Amino acid sequence: MWDPAKYLDYADLRARPFYDLIARIGASAPRRVVDLGCGPGNLTVSLRDRWPAAALECGDSSPEMVTAARARGLDATLLDVRDWAPAPDTDVVVSNAVLQWVPDHSGLLRRWAASLPAGACLAVQVPGNFKAPSHVLTRELAASPAWASTLADVVLREDDAVSAPLEYADLLADAGCAVDAWETTYVQPLSGPSPVLEWITGTALRPIRAALPDAGWARFRAELAPLLAEAYPARPDGTTWFEFRRVFFVAQVSA
Repeated sequence: MWDPAKYLDYADLRARPFYDLIARIGASAPRRVVDLGCGPGNLTVSLRDRWPAAALECGDSSPEMVTAARARGLDATLLDVRDWAPAPDTDVVVSNAVLQWVPDHSGLLRRWAASLPAGACLAVQVPGNFKAPSHVLTRELAASPAWASTLADVVLREDDAVSAPLEYADLLADAGCAVDAWETTYVQPLSGPSPVLEWITGTALRPIRAALPDAGWARFRAELAPLLAEAYPARPDGTTWFEFRRVFFVAQVSA
């Protein structure tokens, strides 16, 4: 279960990749703009602001997120991106921090590229930090003797959950698109007690939270917190630097 309020912690820092992604979309007057995985809608509204004449379609797999997006005035729907197909007038598709949850999404990208109209833009951003200490330590703790049986059915994203920018560029170019692919590592300044733990609680730790009762969740967090504090020490001024690598591409379907 997604917690929209927790997801919005550090909302300004989490939004940076989204704005960097849509800044590279060249569409001037799209007929329909789609946000696949709209979350609580706080970023989707910027698509409405940028292209006010376009039909705006958005959805998410989380009922809680859909409810939060609707509260922002968006006509959000509950959807699984694997089942989505574009309407004939779809000119822009945005998928921000979603496809890392979809195994083998390369086939999905090929299908979307093949079904979008000529000139349409497919803009995607995914996290590329699965080798970072935050994620490695989480996986190691979940696999430890104390937790392995309890969390045996929990699927945590490994470092093969997403591809490199070059691999996405090759995939979409072979599908007949003009591709702009890149990566960025943001050095995020976090503050407060256990800031990295709080950061990943809204995203990477979600499957673990869903699998544990409140007492077990509190114990897992208590065991993970010192591991993260050692890997991400606070500076004397109280700031903790958190490296936040993201992978991007914007693919335009050839005419």
